Amino acid sequence: MFMTDPLATSMARLREMVEEADVIAGFTGAGISTESGVPDFRSPDSPWLKNRPIPFEAFVRSEEARREAWRRKFVMDDLYRGARPNRGHRAIASLVESGRMPAVITQNIDGLHQASGIAEDRVIELHGNGTYAACLSCGRRHELAWVRARFEQTGDGPRCEACDGIVKSATISFGQSMPELPLRKSVRLAMTCDLFLVVGSSLVVHPAASLPVMAKENGARLVIVNRDPTPLDGIADLVIHGEIGPVLSGFIPDREA
Repeated sequence: MFMTDPLATSMARLREMVEEADVIAGFTGAGISTESGVPDFRSPDSPWLKNRPIPFEAFVRSEEARREAWRRKFVMDDLYRGARPNRGHRAIASLVESGRMPAVITQNIDGLHQASGIAEDRVIELHGNGTYAACLSCGRRHELAWVRARFEQTGDGPRCEACDGIVKSATISFGQSMPELPLRKSVRLAMTCDLFLVVGSSLVVHPAASLPVMAKENGARLVIVNRDPTPLDGIADLVIHGEIGPVLSGFIPDREA
């Protein structure tokens, strides 16, 4: 990669800020996973535009909506079935392993932070997880292979094996209440960190986008690494507009690079 002097300077400054920090809050969005082949939501040609998630109210109310939701879900799953953690994920995993980053807060549903080696309890998923399903009534977990087999056999969304409740992808859909525990954990980390590191988020979805502001107002430094400008660039201590993999690759141990 051709590196301009300003970019090199910014990357060196990022390294200094990470080394100076005692508690780093990681915060990731769709941009960290695009290098892995997972499409983001806002690119003009994003397949999400053709396969938009069904709103929660419609999913619960209508069997037809549930059938369409599962159809779209499996179309999208097939598009990035082979996705693996990339340099951005591995860099975040390295920071968690170092002990400086207690957890990573993520808006993503792809499970790639866990696949990069970060323990489940160190990944705070604000929008759920799309790698499995759960019953809306009793909460029982259902694996997607089972859900897909039932869907392809019957054409309908499956019911819970335990209570016959509605089974849904374990993501947080539009109109669905965000889980309280992940949000509380995120707020706690934002309030106790001295460096809040945003990676690959457009910072337009709330309440998640309020977390960097909360950290900044509580005295933390704010760093934003994202391909495009965000609404919070103006309050950040450092902004790097560039490809995430190359920018963060310096945090990957040599044995993994």
